[in-house]
Amino acid sequence: MPLLRRRHFLKWSAAGAAATALARLPCAAETAPGPASGKPNILFILCDDLGYGDIRCLNPDRGRIPTPHVDRMAASGVIFTDAHSGSSVCSPTRYGILTGRYAWRTRLQAGVLGPYDKPLIAPGRLTVPALLAQHGYRTACIGKWHLGWDWPREGAAAPDFTRPIAGGPTARGFDRYFGTDVPNYPPYCFIENDRTLGSPTAQKTEQNLDGRPGPMLPGWKFDAILPALAERAVAWLGDRAAEKRPWLLYFAFTSPHEPIAPSEAFRGKSGMGPLADFIMETDAVVGQLLDALDRRGLADNTIVIFTSDNGHSTYTGLQELQKAGHEPSAHLRGYKADIWEGGHRVPFIVRWPGKAPPGTRCDQTVGLTDLMATCADLVGVRLPDDAGEDSASILPLLTGRADRPVHEAVVHHSARGQFAIRQGNWKLVLGPGPGGGSPAKDGGAAAQGPPPAQLYDLARDIGEKQNVADQQPDVVRQMTALLQKYVADGRSTPGQPQKNDVAVDIFKAGQTAPSRKPAGKAKA
Repeated sequence: MPLLRRRHFLKWSAAGAAATALARLPCAAETAPGPASGKPNILFILCDDLGYGDIRCLNPDRGRIPTPHVDRMAASGVIFTDAHSGSSVCSPTRYGILTGRYAWRTRLQAGVLGPYDKPLIAPGRLTVPALLAQHGYRTACIGKWHLGWDWPREGAAAPDFTRPIAGGPTARGFDRYFGTDVPNYPPYCFIENDRTLGSPTAQKTEQNLDGRPGPMLPGWKFDAILPALAERAVAWLGDRAAEKRPWLLYFAFTSPHEPIAPSEAFRGKSGMGPLADFIMETDAVVGQLLDALDRRGLADNTIVIFTSDNGHSTYTGLQELQKAGHEPSAHLRGYKADIWEGGHRVPFIVRWPGKAPPGTRCDQTVGLTDLMATCADLVGVRLPDDAGEDSASILPLLTGRADRPVHEAVVHHSARGQFAIRQGNWKLVLGPGPGGGSPAKDGGAAAQGPPPAQLYDLARDIGEKQNVADQQPDVVRQMTALLQKYVADGRSTPGQPQKNDVAVDIFKAGQTAPSRKPAGKAKA
């Protein structure tokens, strides 16, 4: 079967109406042969907690939520069916997208960053926006950041919101930033570049699914967040139409992550509950972005990438959706936080008019960490050895020029720090259970030595129901050794060995480190 094959969209159309409509930077990368002229614009759309099966065209049999705008994009682009986030939770995936490096090489060995945590991206590390800025790109980040800031504060006192906030997006390569750092974390307000917009002098006092207690802007409305982000993004795109410079817009949705807050126009629209309404609004905002490209004459020279940071969560209305016949993970096992496929196999759709064959699909294994090397390939440069250590260019796959893997293997990581490695059809999980909850829930860890392994042949068992580790000890040994090599080398791609920021234990980290999530119902 060829890697890229023509898809017939009749079934998809009937199901989803698809047919309707500067900090210190490291040394510059070396020049290398590549498409250095006619640099394309890049719109990277990152949804939050959107499952593989939440997109109707990816899940025609068990997808009940209309997503006509993403379906339309898929019909005119390439669907990557085997794409993976760097982690099954938020912060580590975002680190990997912007650096091309797995976050488990940093201090973040499990869970996510908490409120007011320090920046996860080191000041001297090359990021995607910094790389593109070196080659003439204007760059902006709009939406959720969740990679830490140097908040001005003393001791345990609340930050001083009258002072600039260092270490954020504009200190990591972006020209501009507008967003809410984490929608369910304080401070509850918008941030523009390195300042809060207004003073969060009020207080959120309850801890619930909307978020933790903490400082809040008076009159703050959760259902106004997504419309405000969309308005800023559309305006920013409009400003680019008069410029000749190429650009990158990293649009990080706050949806459908909690707070589950669809705006008034979408409440009750799905007939399946607030979460489904919120997914419909998410799809509508994608439509706004695509329409803005069309209106401003930007679409033909813009690569649009649509994806999600991890799988669908289980605590924001999953049962209600399932009762309505909707399965957010489609045919996959597991959900957000899990090491199973539903935790980190994500929607990944790319539209590039005139370059990427429309209405096609790619079944090769790729990762969200691949944005860095792909951007380097686009601008015709070679990454230095200390950048993009886990990133491979998907440009040959995207344009149909290759039918071979771009990775030797891809590493997966769960909320609790459990490791898995994927090579070809084999997937090896080092540890019991899904790796997303507590050790007790997952069956516990071995008292001594390596934890029990899970080995799945995904070509025959995409639902990960048959653990064949006992029948394939050689495969387990070989894949374990390969993962150990990736840890020891500080990279999983060709190049000079690098150092991890901390010691990495592939056997014990996932069994002993707790998931960093708030008490009660508030999640991250």
